[in-house]
Formats: sequence, C-alpha cells, structure tokens
Amino acid sequence: MSAQLVLAVTAGEPAGIGPELCLQLAGEERSCGLVLVASRELMQDRARQLGLATCLHDWQPGMPAESRAGHLSVRDVSGCLSTEPGKLDTANSQYVLDTLSIAARGCLAGEFDGMVTAPVHKGVINEAGIAFSGHTEFLQALCGVERVVMMLATEELRVALVTTHLPLKDVSAAITPERLRQVTRILAADLRTFFGIEQPRILVAGLNPHAGEGGHLGREEIEVIEPTLAELRGEGLQLIGPLPADTLFTPHWLDNADAALAMYHDQGLPVLKFQGFGRAVNITLGLPIVRTSVDHGTALDLAGTGTADAGSLRTAIRMGEHMARCRKAAQAGESI
Repeated sequence: MSAQLVLAVTAGEPAGIGPELCLQLAGEERSCGLVLVASRELMQDRARQLGLATCLHDWQPGMPAESRAGHLSVRDVSGCLSTEPGKLDTANSQYVLDTLSIAARGCLAGEFDGMVTAPVHKGVINEAGIAFSGHTEFLQALCGVERVVMMLATEELRVALVTTHLPLKDVSAAITPERLRQVTRILAADLRTFFGIEQPRILVAGLNPHAGEGGHLGREEIEVIEPTLAELRGEGLQLIGPLPADTLFTPHWLDNADAALAMYHDQGLPVLKFQGFGRAVNITLGLPIVRTSVDHGTALDLAGTGTADAGSLRTAIRMGEHMARCRKAAQAGESI
C-alpha cells in the first residue's frame, strides 16, 4: 500500500473543455500520481492559449508520475491533427479512441491503478465512420466483459441503473430476471471491492408508479422484480424494495443505504444531478479496472475560455483514487 498510486486521465475531445480541465488540475498538488494520456502538442497549445505555465513531463511505463503542483506527466499519443478549441474535426476521432485504448490497456497491464475520462463527443466519432456509442460500451468490449453497470455518484449518494440509454417504451421488456440478477450482483460485488462496504445495503426502485400498487398500476414488480430480489436475498444480498421511486430518494430510506438501484435512466439520475451536478461522477462497474468520468459533456462553447469548472473532474479523480485504494486493500486482505 506504500507504492505510489497512479491514475491515467484521458483528455477527451480535443475541441472541448477536457484538455483545459486537466491543465487546471495540474496547478494543484495531488495525493496520487496522474498521467495524462493525450497529445503533448495539444496540451502545450491549450496551455499557451490560456496563459498557463504548466510543466509537462514525458512519461513511459515504469516511471514515477508527477503529483507536484504545476507539473503533469504526459503519455504522448499521436494523431491529434487539430487543436483548435470549439471546432470539431472528424480527423481527431481515431486519436480520441487511441487515448482510451492506451489508458485501459495500461490499467489491465498494471501500469495504472485506474483511469479517469474527460468527455468525448460521440457524434463526431460516428461522423468519422467509426461506430461508437460511448465510453462504457467501448471499455466493456475492450475488457471483454458480458455486462457492465452505470453508476453515478456524489460524496453523499450512489445511483446505479438497470437499463441505461433506451427509449422509455422499451424499458419494461429490457428488465428481465437475468438482467436484474446480473446488474444487482455486479453492484453489490463492486461496492465491496471498490468502496470497502462489506455488507452493502441497496434500495431497489420499482418500475411503475407506487411500485405497481399491488398490480393495479403494472405487474412488472409482481412478475419480475419481487421474485428476482427474493432469489438474490437468498444469496445473502441486502436488498430493500421494490420501493416507489418517488419516496425512495428521501432521507428516511437513504440514510441507511449504500446505493440505490433505479430501473431506468431518468428515474434515478435527475435526483442525483439535482443533488450534485458539477461534482458528480460517472462510474463503470463490472470492469476488471477502475474507471470514473465526469458527469458533463464537451461544452464546446466554453472551450478555450478558461472558464470551465473542473469540479466534476476533480471529484472523479478523488473517487478513482479511493476506489483504487479500496481494491488494493481488498487484494491485500486489509481494511481502509
């Protein structure tokens, strides 16, 4: 546990705010080493544009990573052909994906203890003729896992999702016993591994208003959710629900819970983002690596202005560090 903890940070879309958010963090002393996986030229150009005196150090595996204020280690990635803030360029798309691949493969190889991602622009990557639906699916395929779970978190609240980016009309059919079992088991296991919670208590939302009200407002709770939760409780999982989503997110329930499991995207995330937008973290569970991300997009209109807020990236790094330390402690049979 005494060895330096090193996180890889991908700078995201070159035209967006990711590069300057990383440079903002470089101005602060850090409790772990950070390696920026990005084009060195891009970072130098953006620092010049913003008038920042950041010292960039070339990094290769095996080298210590910078944690001093004003210094930043950079794993240089080639292929960034345009560095103009606010102006998307499809020619940069493969470069963006290369940064993700290098960071993730570095985590799998033990070069990094986790990765933190600044925002990418899915549209411009697809316009370049590359099929890309997001960080989560990209990392799922690269790591070769069957199921991943999206969880957003602040310091006070964790919300995981059974389904993610689906039209509302498709959600009910997607909530199958197998999917619910997989998601819930991953959530419980990763709360233990990455957050050090030995017996996590998970609140589970129903799908329908009033959690179906005994079948009068829908039968998904009776036919799918309740039997599956009963099965999982038999495995030792501490699950409370299904609960009406409109009362689940109240202190009465949340004060004694470690996470909430929502059935669909807009059931759980509006509550979390209202509670902590700008300091929330997107976490991918189910991977063999630590991955956290910001809770916002590329903000092209702010790029290059120096006014973007690094709060979410700062929180993502802090959360990634905590998760990595918990995993190291679990592997060593220690507590944290």
